Amino acid sequence: MKRISVVSLLIIASILVGACGGATPTEAPPPTEKAAPTEVPSVIPDLGGQDVRIAVENAYPPFNYIDEDTNEPMGWDYDASRAICEVINCTPIFVEAAWEGIFEATAAGEYDMVADGVTITAERDEIVDFSIPYMVIAQYILVRSPEPDIVDQDSLVASDALVGTQIGTTNEAKAIELVGEDRVLSYDVFDLPVQALLSGDVDAVIIDEEAGKGFVNKNPGKIMLLPEPITGAEELGFVFPPGSELTEAVNYAIEELRADGTLNALYIKYWGEAEVAFDLGGQEIRIAVENAYPPFNYIDEATNEPVGWDYDACRAICEILNCTPVFVEAAWEGIFEATAAGEYDMVADGVTITAERDEIVDFSIPYMVIAQYILVRSDETEIVDQDSLVASDALVGTQIGTTNEAKAIELVGEDRVLSYDVFDLPVQALIAGDVDAVVIDEEAGKGFVDKNPGKIMLLPEPVTGMEELGFVFPPGSELTEAINNALGVLRDNGTLTALYQKYWAEE
Repeated sequence: MKRISVVSLLIIASILVGACGGATPTEAPPPTEKAAPTEVPSVIPDLGGQDVRIAVENAYPPFNYIDEDTNEPMGWDYDASRAICEVINCTPIFVEAAWEGIFEATAAGEYDMVADGVTITAERDEIVDFSIPYMVIAQYILVRSPEPDIVDQDSLVASDALVGTQIGTTNEAKAIELVGEDRVLSYDVFDLPVQALLSGDVDAVIIDEEAGKGFVNKNPGKIMLLPEPITGAEELGFVFPPGSELTEAVNYAIEELRADGTLNALYIKYWGEAEVAFDLGGQEIRIAVENAYPPFNYIDEATNEPVGWDYDACRAICEILNCTPVFVEAAWEGIFEATAAGEYDMVADGVTITAERDEIVDFSIPYMVIAQYILVRSDETEIVDQDSLVASDALVGTQIGTTNEAKAIELVGEDRVLSYDVFDLPVQALIAGDVDAVVIDEEAGKGFVDKNPGKIMLLPEPVTGMEELGFVFPPGSELTEAINNALGVLRDNGTLTALYQKYWAEE
């Protein structure tokens, strides 16, 4: 159903960031199409000053590029890689590399790491290893300014316009998907499609939003991004040779840089702070919460008052937008249909963004990254991982209508799954011995573990890849865009990081 990964708030720090020269998303793919997350070590790595050869393309502003004034390479990738090496005591050696063949060269050991805004995909993961994600990406259409005919995806598809991309990228794949191979011109270096757009050789370029902003800033008044994304969200990660010991060390550094605010500061450096663009005039917002999903939303046992991340985040959002949150306790079952019918203005309940749900309701941009884990009793000796759960005859508890339920059925079959109306009931059933495992998000699982010390525990390995959580709205709600704006502001002013630390301090 819902779960924050170890990268949750670092992703939020860049949730509006687009793809990359070799990175651009496809529409909200199922988790099976994403590479499995890599472990984050619990011991502080120290590489003893080791040289790390880092491949960069130097053609993908603001991630990596040559500064026109100084003729020196610079960008987010340089700053982030240097910050990583400060954490784990290594020496970054940057090597300019062509995008085409970069995965094969890395797999062969030519580079220790690639920092080029690379989208994590299952196909690439068969060749190389990835870090945990450090950004969330989406693809947009870049056109000349002004452009009266190509105003959105549909008008691009309906036209006979040529589309520029870079060879071997997910941008290229998306362009071919949209307009067919005959209308796509692919180039070796990422800035060449933009040059072709400026010269009139192509009429549009498929590009990630933030890299697109970089090119727009370098060519003021000449090109512009169309306002709507043409894909869902995917993750960017650093790339390593298969089995590289560097992967876990870099994962540790990413977590440290997220926690101390460095990643957020780098985001602001290269993409600026979001500005408040909406004033809702004190409008009341009816927000559905379940009050059974700690630490997102639950009833505090000491005060009998509803509390949690959802409450704090929604209040912070309304402070930005000048609205009044009115929280309404709601059952999970039927919550999407009720929202679509206008019973609620918004749902704040750690909801996974899926294509199926998106047919019923609208979603905000993602605010966290999720994955599912297995929760068992603390004295459990036989169920130690996904394989042993599948091989056993254990009953598995879940909540009705959630992606937890879907995953449980996928793992062990419908006959072994007991689904409950309210999210805390499967955990109560686990403690009582009515089920032997619960499929749950990691952070909610931690919440239940904290409430039941010594009784239950999370197994260490996730049973899914990463997915996104978002707020939910009725279809076509004008509130969606306002909430998206507020999330950007709260990301940039550090509020989302502070809320993460409040509820998941150990991360």
